[in-house]
Amino acid sequence: MGTAIVKWIEGKQFIGIDSTNHSVVLSTPDEGIGIKPSDLLLIAVASCTAVDVVEILAKKRTPLTYLEISSSGEQDQDPPWTFRKIHLHFKIKGKNLTEKAVEQAIQLSEEKYCSVAATIRPSAQITTDFEILPEPSN
Repeated sequence: MGTAIVKWIEGKQFIGIDSTNHSVVLSTPDEGIGIKPSDLLLIAVASCTAVDVVEILAKKRTPLTYLEISSSGEQDQDPPWTFRKIHLHFKIKGKNLTEKAVEQAIQLSEEKYCSVAATIRPSAQITTDFEILPEPSN
């Protein structure tokens, strides 16, 4: 079971502490410090799928040398500002990577392994695309 604690610091600033005692500072945009909680959801879905994609491609013997995932979301304009669309754009690099392998890894993560995606999928459509970056030639 996952657990987390959120402690109020002051104003609209908080610290979130996970079950392994790692922390992140959270706040509203006007505080000027910390991550917006809604942006943390975008980070959560991107990082959840990142872990899966790295592991899946390593098992396929195509380890990565670079991975960056940009996440963007569209929210309702009225409270509670529910996310309706989330898009993940993967920039990926690794020796002998194929489009098929990358596409399969992303699909497996999204449809089978990523708990964050599975949790938000009922309210938000998740879309993905990717680009394979060239490896530097020696």
